Amino acid sequence: MAELIYYCGTMDSGKSTLALQTAHNHKSRGRTGLIFTNKDRAGTGVISSRLGLQSEAIEVEPELDIHRFVVEHLSIGDRIDYIICDEAQFYQPEQIDGLAKIVDGLGIDVYAFGILADFRTKLFPGSARLVELADRVNTLQVEALCWCGSRATHNARTVNGVMVTEGEQVVVGDVGKSDEIAYEVLCRRHHMRQVTARASRAGHISSDPLPFTE
Repeated sequence: MAELIYYCGTMDSGKSTLALQTAHNHKSRGRTGLIFTNKDRAGTGVISSRLGLQSEAIEVEPELDIHRFVVEHLSIGDRIDYIICDEAQFYQPEQIDGLAKIVDGLGIDVYAFGILADFRTKLFPGSARLVELADRVNTLQVEALCWCGSRATHNARTVNGVMVTEGEQVVVGDVGKSDEIAYEVLCRRHHMRQVTARASRAGHISSDPLPFTE
C-alpha cells in the first residue's frame, strides 16, 4: 500500500540531500515521479542541497491544488509512481490534505521532507498537519550540532547577533537593510538561555540555511 512519510529535523540535517537521494533511487529503478518544493534557498522551481546537488522542481505556491495537479497529469497519460515534497513545512495544511488524498485515492507514495518547528519553537502549519496525517514520521538521522557540540534540537533566528523569539514565522524582506538576519541551530539548553554562537564567541553559524530573507 502507498504511504505518506514525513522526514523531519532541524536545519542543517540534510533533508534536501535525502529528498534528492530518494528521487535518484526511484528514478534509477525506472520509476517516474514528481518533485515539489517551496522557497528553496536556490530560488523558485528548484530543489538544492548544501552538498551541491540540485534538481528542477515544481514550486508549491499557496494556491496550488496538488491533488488536482496530479489528477490532471494522470488523466493525460502521465505516469506517476512517487512524489517528493521538499520544504514541506511551508505548504498549506490544505495542500497536506491533498497529499494524503493522493496516497489513499491514487495509490501513489508521497515522501515529504521538512523542518518541524520555527525559530519560536512553534510547529509550522504544514509540519503540524503532516504529523497529524502521515503514516510515518521519521527523524532525520544526520544530527546537526549546536555551537557547543551537543545535538541541536532547535532553530534560532538572530538579528545583529542577538537571538530573537518574536516576529513573523517567515520573514521575506520586511526587515531593515541595516539588520543582519541569520539562522543557526542550538541545543535546548542554549536556545532557552538564548546563547548564540556569536554571544558565546564560538564557532559556526549557518548564514543561509533557509530562504527567509531576500
